[in-house]
Amino acid sequence: MNDYMIRATAAEGQIRAFAATTRDMVENAKNAHNTSPVATAALGRLMTAAAMMGADLKGEKDLLTLRIEGSGPLGGLLVTANGHGDVKGYAFNPDVMLPPNAQGKLDVGGSLDLGVLSVIKDIGLKEPYVGQTQLVTGEIAEDLTYYFATSEQVPSSVALGVLMNKDNTVRQAGGFIIQLLPGASDEIIDKIEAKLSGISSITALLNAGKTPEEILTDILGEFGLEILSKMPVQFHCDCDRSRVEKAIISIGKKEIQDMINEGREIKVNCQFCNKHYKFSVDELEDMLKRATRE
Repeated sequence: MNDYMIRATAAEGQIRAFAATTRDMVENAKNAHNTSPVATAALGRLMTAAAMMGADLKGEKDLLTLRIEGSGPLGGLLVTANGHGDVKGYAFNPDVMLPPNAQGKLDVGGSLDLGVLSVIKDIGLKEPYVGQTQLVTGEIAEDLTYYFATSEQVPSSVALGVLMNKDNTVRQAGGFIIQLLPGASDEIIDKIEAKLSGISSITALLNAGKTPEEILTDILGEFGLEILSKMPVQFHCDCDRSRVEKAIISIGKKEIQDMINEGREIKVNCQFCNKHYKFSVDELEDMLKRATRE
């Protein structure tokens, strides 16, 4: 498998961790939406986080949604993931261009600027769980670290990265999430902080050929790292023609009749994968008949 993520535990359950390599997933999202380099980096980081966070979902139909609304030129991001490694998402303004930041890197923080991060977990209850925090830097990893600490009270270290080639293809993408569970000792915390301080960037590790297993081993190996599972991850949208038909029917019979009266085919675009669907007047009439019978 090319893109995949792993779940792990260490220190006899005091630490849990996730790590992923997601180059193909981010490249496929970039191609679907024709994103600029900075939009690709932002979307890729959030999709990578969603892939790892989605691994916590237990139900077959459970869904995680990460939404960022920012005041910067990118506008925001919306990403969803299930518990099977399927991730989809889009940037609000995918063609935004910005000069590099002060470190010479893609300015993801500047593209989002001030705003709000929302984490929505639809796990089959009456209402989905919604957690919200302000963006700390707009760089996404730091924002999720802050979210885990404030909304879920779980001290975490989040690393996310997308490295682009000069021809706007994705060279490397991936990330890790390391979380301290209740009861973690001060000694363990100090040792992990020391390990993390020595890491340059997640993309540098991936570019050096490190696998997710090797990355977690470097950080947590001395604590008895145990890999619990390995799962492929991919950019995958579950839209299809029948779903789009249901969406059209849901707008109302009168509105569909108005479309028929205008005598023009309609085009529907899926925001998540940018796939286009066309419906002729005859197909609209058939839809209306079926809706009327129901």
